[in-house]
Amino acid sequence: MVLGVVMAVWFRLWGGVEAEVDGVPLDLGPAKQRGVLAVLLVEANRVVPADLLLDRLWGGRPPHRARSTLYSYLSRLRAVLSVTDEARLVRRSGGYQLTLDEQRVDLHRSRHLVARARAADDERAVALLEQALELWRGEPLAGLDSPWAEGLRVALDGERLAAELDHADVALRRGRHAALLPGLADRARRHPLDERIAAQLMLALCRGGRQADALEHYRRLRARLVDELGTDPGTHLQQLYQRILTADPDLVAPAAVTARSPVAPRQLPAAPALFTGRAPELAELDRIVPAAPLDGPAGRSDTHEPAGAPDTRGPGGAAGTRSPDGRHRTHGPDHAPGTNADDAPGAAAPGAPPRAAGHPPPTGATVVISAIGGAGGIGKTWLALAWANRHRERFSDGQLFVDLRGFSPTGEPMTPGEALRGFLDALGVSPDRVPHDLDARAALYRSLTAERRMLVVLDNAAAVDQVAPLLPGGTSCTVLVTSRNRLPALVARHGARPLSLDVLTDTESRALLTAALGAARVAAEEPAAADLVRLCGGFPLALAVIAARAAAEPHLPLAETVAELRAFGVDALDDSDPTASLPAVLSWSLRRLTEPQRTAFALLGIAPGPDTGLPAAADLVGASRRETRAVLRALADASLLERTPGDRYAMHDLVRAYAATRAHDTVPEPTRDAALTRVVDFYLHTAHTAQRLFDPHVPLIPPGPPAPGVHPHPLPDQPTALAWLDAEHPHLLAAQQTAVARRRHHTAWHLAWNLTGFYRLRGHLRDDLAAWRAALEAAEHLPDPTTRIRALRNLGRAHSRLGGHEEATAHLHRALALAERHRDTGLRATIHHELAVAWERRGDDRKALDHARHTLELHRTLDNPVWEARALNSVGWHAARLGDHDTARAHCRAALVLFRRHHNPDGEAATLDSLGYIHYHTRRHHLAVHYYHQALALYRSLGNTYETANTLDNLGRPQAALGRRDRARAVWREALELYREQGRHADAHRVRRRLDGLDDTAAGGPEDH
Repeated sequence: MVLGVVMAVWFRLWGGVEAEVDGVPLDLGPAKQRGVLAVLLVEANRVVPADLLLDRLWGGRPPHRARSTLYSYLSRLRAVLSVTDEARLVRRSGGYQLTLDEQRVDLHRSRHLVARARAADDERAVALLEQALELWRGEPLAGLDSPWAEGLRVALDGERLAAELDHADVALRRGRHAALLPGLADRARRHPLDERIAAQLMLALCRGGRQADALEHYRRLRARLVDELGTDPGTHLQQLYQRILTADPDLVAPAAVTARSPVAPRQLPAAPALFTGRAPELAELDRIVPAAPLDGPAGRSDTHEPAGAPDTRGPGGAAGTRSPDGRHRTHGPDHAPGTNADDAPGAAAPGAPPRAAGHPPPTGATVVISAIGGAGGIGKTWLALAWANRHRERFSDGQLFVDLRGFSPTGEPMTPGEALRGFLDALGVSPDRVPHDLDARAALYRSLTAERRMLVVLDNAAAVDQVAPLLPGGTSCTVLVTSRNRLPALVARHGARPLSLDVLTDTESRALLTAALGAARVAAEEPAAADLVRLCGGFPLALAVIAARAAAEPHLPLAETVAELRAFGVDALDDSDPTASLPAVLSWSLRRLTEPQRTAFALLGIAPGPDTGLPAAADLVGASRRETRAVLRALADASLLERTPGDRYAMHDLVRAYAATRAHDTVPEPTRDAALTRVVDFYLHTAHTAQRLFDPHVPLIPPGPPAPGVHPHPLPDQPTALAWLDAEHPHLLAAQQTAVARRRHHTAWHLAWNLTGFYRLRGHLRDDLAAWRAALEAAEHLPDPTTRIRALRNLGRAHSRLGGHEEATAHLHRALALAERHRDTGLRATIHHELAVAWERRGDDRKALDHARHTLELHRTLDNPVWEARALNSVGWHAARLGDHDTARAHCRAALVLFRRHHNPDGEAATLDSLGYIHYHTRRHHLAVHYYHQALALYRSLGNTYETANTLDNLGRPQAALGRRDRARAVWREALELYREQGRHADAHRVRRRLDGLDDTAAGGPEDH
């Protein structure tokens, strides 16, 4: 049972030592530290000597330094509890004291309730005892293993049993024998020689008309007592036996309680056989769906869950069903103002369960409604039925269920009038008393349910208007609604708590397959089973369809099913039974959509990239962003899309595959073609805007006008452009592939050209390589020869950065030959620059310097000072690598002047890095550090993580040379992380070796700061 907090703090000893503040669990540390808290909680408001804490923690055998460890635990606990003023751990003369309201500890609260029950009349006593028993869930002090903890567990188990027996006595006097019977039978099995339990069971059996069973239980108990203890049953049990034997009329249940009760329908279908996992969702339902109040609307106490009934909590023991003092909670976590005599009027119940995250408190008492939403086939009904069946005993006045056919192949949704007619029949209303008018039916239904503790499951709802008349009256019922639509009006108007259902995890998916096919088959065909889990993507209906087919064909290997799923995609999940066909189930969600919404859904299935942002979606569907937002909201409300942060919209892979099939089957080809043209042009022209912000000195090559209806995303500055590219770069690559597939060669080439600066900044080396491979193929179909030259040059550079030196120089020399043939001086200069870098990476610094000098000579003829500065820096860098530091310094200083004069921070940073290198190699380590720090600041301001990694790598060397090992270690670790993120494995390996060497160096004197 997870007990929340309405006031401030709640402590639990049953089920483990736990604490919550405002519904948030506190981290209480390791087991021994929690043991210290347990002792202090048991002795709440009393001073506990340190020696007693040591004894209870280690059982008289404390380890070395146990006392200092204890003081450390106390200090940490004081810090943990500092978040609330309601519990204070203080040092007192003679020990330590935990000061708090004892009603905020489940142990003390339960003892208080039991004491009050033993002084109360039967009606109040049964309620108080049930409140106490609700707090006793799980093993007390779970996880603690000291002798004191073990002894306390035994004592507390005895207290719990005594309370259970008191509860059974009182409940029997109240005539609740039928509800008690299962728990009494289980308790008798666990305590076969307990005569008080035997008497309670015999009385319950007798009052239930099972006198023969009661007499037989007595005979078995007597025989066991004689065999094991050598004694007969006590006088009380013998007398009860005689009274049952002679049919004593005084044994019948009290007349007031045994009077005929209303019809209690039991309409819940069985729990789904393949249901698995969903622990967080079950726990969430436990939190937001309360148990009925112990003191019902009319003071009833005869319909509550019997003591000893099976534990119907969700996974992890989460119950969340009742506040610790038993008062009713409405809307799940909140409850009506307190009416208990021990509490101030209106005060919150101590230890009341927490409010569900993100939901405001309700404004008044009402029926509790949980609205389970999600796509068709995601498992909403499975979840509702699994939870309902686990908790059916809680709703002892009955359970109603109806399939509202909101999304069904069989016809129109069920009307509220039809559903009400079925409910009134189930509640025992004669056909001639059922009103014809909908409002009158709803009023009668609310009257019949107002005072009852019932569960109503409204499955497969289409709209709020279909649900609202079916909401029961009063405050004691619970409603579960499942729908593919999100039903926001149900939340706004009726206080429903939404619970959105997502796909299963891989572990849950595997468990479902195992449940259907058996562990042996899944283990024997492990690779194929793993493929099925991956291909189904956690979609429960897809997994169920596949599992059912595989179970029906045990002679066929799972690998054949995998092959079919790969070959046919979502069509492989079709079936003649529409309820077992994923395409059919998804198609039902489209019926209530408008034609523009259905078209948008289909087009989103073929949009490039893993998801779609609002601006791209608007150009895709050819509508304004306001109109598109409304369409996307409708699709999200129908659970066909999921809105994610950043105003983006995503589909599950199988839903996307179905949407793509719809696009090809239902959307005319001209419409599809125009939509893809617009969205690809949206990506291209927005990327072009970004590229101009990154490097205005790169030759301007306009991609041509966009298609009609394209509205590129505005990018006012470089940070905005970088953020957009970071979010969209998977979509930009996908857009290029879409352009290639549709033979839009011009677009494919220009996408690569406009992404080059971004890939250089962020170090997306493999994406850069893929983009230029596609661009080179596109260039073969373009009339301008410079597109091929630039593609070869950039492809060579991409290979060089990834270590493909042979491919790099081959592509670059082909590019150079073409540039010379076409007498393009600018291209020749940039190709020589890339060849200089490529030869440096191949280890030939002499050739690298030759190409750098060619670059400088050519750029000096072009009147482009920024490119001349880049060439000067390149010559300086390669001269430095060859040991000609004077030449290097002169060229780099000249480059720095030009870069600063023309406000080019990227080039300035590169030159500062070169000067850092020169000063390091001339043993001017402080100057090297100075220049590297300046370069690093510029690269970071530009978002250039690729060169940031390089400069961090370089900076570590002069820091190490100065004896600043901690600083060197810090920058190399940061460089290592960036290299790994960028897939630069050789660089990462080199830095890892440097770090290892630094760690192996013997520690010396103090660092030079």
